[in-house]
Amino acid sequence: MPERNPSVVPLGAGQSFALVGDVYRILVTGKETDGKYAVVETIVPPGGGPPPHRHSREEEGFYILEGELTVTVDGHRETVTAGSFANLPVGSVHSFKNEGTKTVRMLITVAPAGFEQMFMEVGQPLPPGTTTAPPPSKEEIDRLIAASSRYGLELMLPK
Repeated sequence: MPERNPSVVPLGAGQSFALVGDVYRILVTGKETDGKYAVVETIVPPGGGPPPHRHSREEEGFYILEGELTVTVDGHRETVTAGSFANLPVGSVHSFKNEGTKTVRMLITVAPAGFEQMFMEVGQPLPPGTTTAPPPSKEEIDRLIAASSRYGLELMLPK
């Protein structure tokens, strides 16, 4: 078993990235968990959230810390509120959207790890403590589309 040290990421610390209008702060990567899982704090402003998509490699879980999120999984819509957890199986078509007026803050867990690397590759680096992201640009969307297959991600974009 490999030797690893425990890690602590203080409030506001850690690498943050803007992607599709949301903020993703990396709390723990697969490098730190021997590839078992990764955890990302996500801030989703009103109207924010990714398009429908499918992961071919990892389970994904959302733990809502603040706010209210609409999660759609394989056509089933569910409102997930602070203190609630949603688990999304590998291969499910899903999306989430902040349909409310208050910002959502949640933890996203992916297992196994690896998908967190996409945020680092495609996202725009943000200064520590940043809680808002610029609107998505065409270049950012193009980078996301180009990288998606390398991360086992299938985007269901409108045509």
